[in-house]
Amino acid sequence: MGVYEHLEEYAGLPVATFNEDTGADEEEDDGRGAGADPVTGEEFPPAAEAAWFVGTSFDEEPFGDVFARFLQTIDTAEVTALIIGYWGASYDDGAADPVALLTEAAASFPKLRALFVGDITGEEAEISWIEHSDITPLFTAFPGLERLDVRGAQGLVLDPVKSDRLKVLRFESGGLPARIVRAVGASELPSLERLDLWLGEENYGGDTAVADLAPFLGGDRLPALRHLGLEDSEIQDEIATAVAGAPVVARLESLSLAMGILTDQGAEALLSGQPLTHLRKLDLHHHFLSDAMVERVRAALPGVEVDLDDQEKPDGDWHYIAVSE
Repeated sequence: MGVYEHLEEYAGLPVATFNEDTGADEEEDDGRGAGADPVTGEEFPPAAEAAWFVGTSFDEEPFGDVFARFLQTIDTAEVTALIIGYWGASYDDGAADPVALLTEAAASFPKLRALFVGDITGEEAEISWIEHSDITPLFTAFPGLERLDVRGAQGLVLDPVKSDRLKVLRFESGGLPARIVRAVGASELPSLERLDLWLGEENYGGDTAVADLAPFLGGDRLPALRHLGLEDSEIQDEIATAVAGAPVVARLESLSLAMGILTDQGAEALLSGQPLTHLRKLDLHHHFLSDAMVERVRAALPGVEVDLDDQEKPDGDWHYIAVSE
């Protein structure tokens, strides 16, 4: 479950699309950084003024060819934000490894600060079908990265990393393996301000336990953290109970326990725990709270922006997370 549209804005920049329908005129100059696309007729924006989406479509031009044309057509030395779209799947002949292509071309992106790997819609591939590789080399190849977003987790590999620059780290997944969560927890990210983990469900590889979240909840590992999202989880009540006494909460500006199976039990734990009135925002959307508990939460946090949208009703004993397949 989960519906996605391609990003229209990323890292504060409008998105410019470069795909199988985009290309430079081989008979003319390569037009780096300016001019019009001879295929679409549309003007290319200045390279530094857009977040560039590079992707292909199923059964169309191989991603590697599109990416190579992008490198030849756009002045990538000025690109600060890059979005990688559909690159193929294991059943495609010669499916690309976007991480390998990116690391090989790292010298062409000296100003890259924000990277989204997997801006892929459900029509292209369900979130739990997106096939990744080892993303660890990205941190070495792009030491200036301040933001990294990853959608999908099948085959995803991450070792503990070090980065003094990374401020935002997000994993969108229908099932985030505990090994990824533990790798993030063991990483040295002193500047990280925002962390979002869509933990998902066990059927799609989401085997994270509350104990795996200890490095984030303790607060010592991420001294700059101001937003924490532990979302889309089957064990949202257990997470809420752990968060209720977590030292990190006192210095957060926003907290998200959204998209998961949060019931009155988890909300009761939050209300009975440490004060949350210092938060700017508490995101609990997609929840299974009773009407009475919704009112209790609102009344307890009058100065906090509380998102209690998408109040779900269980189907018998069946509760469901917002994003799985």
